[in-house]
Amino acid sequence: MTGLTRRHLLASAGGVALATATPVVTPFAIRKASAADYPMRFANNLPLSHPMNLRAKEATDAIREQTDGQVDIEIFPNNQLGGDTDMLSQVRSGGVQFFTLSGLILSTLVPAAAINGVGFAFPDYDHVWRAMDGEVGAHVREEITNAGLIPLEKIWDNGFRQITTSTKAIESPDDLVNFKIRVPVSPLWTSMFTAFGSAPTSINFAEVYSALQTRVVEGQENPLAIVETAKLYEVQQYCSLTNHMWDGYWMLCNRRALSGLPDEYREVVERNFNEAAVKERADIVELNTHLRADLEGRQLAFNEPDPAAFRAKLQEAGFYAEWKEKFGEEAWALLEKTTGTLA
Repeated sequence: MTGLTRRHLLASAGGVALATATPVVTPFAIRKASAADYPMRFANNLPLSHPMNLRAKEATDAIREQTDGQVDIEIFPNNQLGGDTDMLSQVRSGGVQFFTLSGLILSTLVPAAAINGVGFAFPDYDHVWRAMDGEVGAHVREEITNAGLIPLEKIWDNGFRQITTSTKAIESPDDLVNFKIRVPVSPLWTSMFTAFGSAPTSINFAEVYSALQTRVVEGQENPLAIVETAKLYEVQQYCSLTNHMWDGYWMLCNRRALSGLPDEYREVVERNFNEAAVKERADIVELNTHLRADLEGRQLAFNEPDPAAFRAKLQEAGFYAEWKEKFGEEAWALLEKTTGTLA
């Protein structure tokens, strides 16, 4: 399969981007029976229908074929082997051999992995891939390697996050002052919205709809796919395409398992997974294009605020200076090679 249909992409929307979202239970993936010398497991927190799993299935099929069935990787989607913390422990111990994880969550083990989530750092995907396929990604991969895991070269797309509200469109930083917004439990999220003078509130994702409906909070932030599948458009009127944060999934490999493969098999595994990651990136862009049109059809009003004012406000509030200190001069300098001066 060289391309994913719009039907596949729209069906996949619910799995995009949130470690805090409640998973949808799906059956175990069906694997082809084989007498592989190297049976392996790939775990993740997304549904089988998500573009990442569709592309990963293509990759594992190709790996099986190109190794004459000797490397057989079974996909365990949708948190079937536990939550992110559980699966991170399993890939470190060898219980699973491959695991995809958000850099923001991986930062509990590798602090540098959260650097791609710095607020308003990346204006568009060109800048994201220049950084993550370049020196920023190389730096993060080195830190992950130092923590005992092997990250593959290409990071998979999780998506840009947008702000939805029930009261007004977010046109400028002033609109965020005293704004009650739901955020995931993360220092980066809380720090950024506090810098805007907002009132960020950490709420479990399963409770977000009711919190918006009862006006416990006025708004929330997520990729468009979550707005669609969680039906947040029913309790929100505006969607501001702020692109305020980007995140992706690192393909993490157990060191012993990957190093234990014959060189020619390891090359096949890495090449196919990296190629699949690049294809998945294009899938997510297409998915989001369709989702905006669909959400507009459900009377969600869109606007595109100028990010420059938001960056300036974060600079003024000391947000970038704070995170520059936390990430360190070296990592920050690499980030600013792509983004321009932040702090």
